[in-house]
Amino acid sequence: MSRGLVILAIVVVLGLSAYPPGEKINLGLDLRGGMHLVLQVETQDALKAEADQDMSRLIALLDSEAGVKGARGVLVENEGDGEDAAEDGAGALESSFRITGVSAANAAKVREVHGDFFNNSWDIARQGDDFLFTIKPPVARQIADQTVEQAMRNIRNRIDTYGVAEPVIQRQGFGGNANRIVVQLPGVDDPERVKALIKKTALLEFRLTHLPYDGQGAFPTREMLVETLKAENQGVIPPDIEILEGNALNELGEVAGTNYYAVARRPTVTGRDLKGARVSQNQFNEAVVNFTLTQEKGKDFGDVTGNNVGRGLAIVIDDHVLSAPRINSKISSDGMIEGNFSFEEATDLATALKSGALPASITTLEERTVGPSLGQDSIDQGLRAGMIGGGLVVLIMLVIYLLSGINAIFVLSLNVVFVFGALAAFGATLTLPGIAGIILTIGMAVDANVLIFERIREELRAGRTVKSAISAGFEKALSSILDANITTLIAALFLFNFGTGPIRGFAVTLSVGILASVFTAVFVSRWIFDLWLSRRQRLERLSI
Repeated sequence: MSRGLVILAIVVVLGLSAYPPGEKINLGLDLRGGMHLVLQVETQDALKAEADQDMSRLIALLDSEAGVKGARGVLVENEGDGEDAAEDGAGALESSFRITGVSAANAAKVREVHGDFFNNSWDIARQGDDFLFTIKPPVARQIADQTVEQAMRNIRNRIDTYGVAEPVIQRQGFGGNANRIVVQLPGVDDPERVKALIKKTALLEFRLTHLPYDGQGAFPTREMLVETLKAENQGVIPPDIEILEGNALNELGEVAGTNYYAVARRPTVTGRDLKGARVSQNQFNEAVVNFTLTQEKGKDFGDVTGNNVGRGLAIVIDDHVLSAPRINSKISSDGMIEGNFSFEEATDLATALKSGALPASITTLEERTVGPSLGQDSIDQGLRAGMIGGGLVVLIMLVIYLLSGINAIFVLSLNVVFVFGALAAFGATLTLPGIAGIILTIGMAVDANVLIFERIREELRAGRTVKSAISAGFEKALSSILDANITTLIAALFLFNFGTGPIRGFAVTLSVGILASVFTAVFVSRWIFDLWLSRRQRLERLSI
């Protein structure tokens, strides 16, 4: 009686988990439709960023460590960022920058700074009056590999926030082409928004404006800004200044043109310093993004803003200035990003900031949309194959094992319920190969019953009573059942661990089906026989 209650409880729980199947079972890309993307991570962007960072660091070290007091007049240019690399990403990973304006007397100090701080990452070569820094190939490959891995993590975080069930996000390619990422998103109903969310670099930076704040913090043309900078700096643009574009808004808050800003090349705060970001509304009921900095960076940010009251602070996303408000007072760990956002744009920006900035830009190499009609055809054909296969199994079991075959049919039905219930309970995704795994599971479940029934037949032929024959049949068949199913389960686990996409879907249903078939064949089938025998005092024959 207790075994019956356990079986009933499991059936009810798993049955309710899978009902209604249209809502509870997650369908994969091949059944439900969706998006298939092949993305390329532009790893040269990461190498360029590495060069920019070390360029700024070199200038500071020459000024502070080596005593080259004219360091801020030294010209440093990022001239080799691998633009000649092949379009498919197979080109060599290169990055270099050139330093000029250092006198011959200070050449030894440049080499000294290189040896102390840059020797592990950059090679140095003297070219006339210049020094050329070239990134070392192993370092370039390491940066490229880390860039792709970080891009995968951030894309997954963004997709998970968007709410796509069971996305497939994996690295593709070898060697020079290993900067590709395959993304499969089943059931996506807004492909353009998802693509924009994936590709949004979302590199947030707060940079101090260089020129005194003039009430708008922007110049209407690049030429006007360049002339102003050169007039203040003896005809050259300072190397620690960068010119960025931003939107010019009209009185209605609509984009009406482009403004140009002179901002510090080194940011005060970046997206890596964010502790959190969320969508909110300002006093005009406009969508904004509120952010919180880490405790350590909040203190530094407070010091910077406190020392620069009255100066402009540019809010930069992906090298685009959203706004450059005036610093009216000290700002610590909390702030607000305003940019004439719609609520959806603000939500996507907050999502991208929370998931982390992409370390490099993303290029779409391939895009396919799988229609749901194709998925429905696959489902119909898979169900048809399952019904035909199941019907043949039922017929054969009744013909060969007579009334005992009804036991196997009941157990087989429970096995299918258990599989779908487990898929729904664990949130697994059903794919077309997964349907194949279920059909294979039916065969595995029947195989266990065949082993048991044949053992019972042998015991009956040997002259045993029905009750002892059933008991001996289950005991002697158990080792063969476990051996066959455990070896198959090990293979399925390897498929799940090393496979991707549809292969993992097949492995999931096969693994769940194996566990269900062992339980139903050994535990449930034995309970049915015992229940039947308990209702009969003396039994001379068994219909098997």
